Amino acid sequence: MTIRYISVAAPSQERRRLVVARDLKMDDILLIDDDVELCSMLSEYMGRFGFHITAVHHGDTGLHAALERPFALVLLDVMLPGMDGFEVLRRIRTVSPVSVLLLTARGEDVDRIVGLEIGADDYLSKPFNPRELLARVRAILRRTSTAQVAPEQVKPEQVTLRAEGIELNPAARTALLNGESLDLTDVEFALLEALMRSPGTVVAREEISESVLGRKFHPFDRSLDMHVSRLRRKLADSGAPEAQVKTIRGIGYQLTVSAAPQKARA
Repeated sequence: MTIRYISVAAPSQERRRLVVARDLKMDDILLIDDDVELCSMLSEYMGRFGFHITAVHHGDTGLHAALERPFALVLLDVMLPGMDGFEVLRRIRTVSPVSVLLLTARGEDVDRIVGLEIGADDYLSKPFNPRELLARVRAILRRTSTAQVAPEQVKPEQVTLRAEGIELNPAARTALLNGESLDLTDVEFALLEALMRSPGTVVAREEISESVLGRKFHPFDRSLDMHVSRLRRKLADSGAPEAQVKTIRGIGYQLTVSAAPQKARA
């Protein structure tokens, strides 16, 4: 499947985007991992399901490959020669919103937390079952395939969500706070949309995990908390109250509003 990739960043951020309105193949994946045998196995396995894997085994060359042309997804190992995965991710995030699935060593909670803080969309611990990787990849691509919609494809009857200065257009995939564009990852956008569809209501972690991350919630999985934390920080940095997105311990998350958001035609 081929889609048009349309950036929704603010004009000042537009120059930071690497790829704007270029053809992006949703089966084209970049794998940056120094384990040659693993790369070969994953290339063969993912190829059976229609994916094309470009494998790179060095941090520096992996970064170059990620910035040279658009990929639907980057599978990025943390432990890399030359430049570690965290630095590769940091540099990718300065110019590109491409989805990144981080591959971490089993039991290294710090790696997972740091990776999510930097901007990884998800993580998977090594060693992993290829079927689990396939499921994670499909979940991410389902989300991003709905994110990249050309403006001419937006239907007039589709609505914009508004609350407390936040304006979210799910169809055009734009997010504004007090008229200024919010630079959100696909996960953060989906998370904010889920909360804005139930303003002032606590949305269960299980519901958000399935709708946003595409998987069942696990009590020891910190990824959802980290995405909420990043969203809360971005909103606060743009002028929203610190408690705009509230964590309800043991239950879920809530978009705090003084009044129910309005819905207006796009």
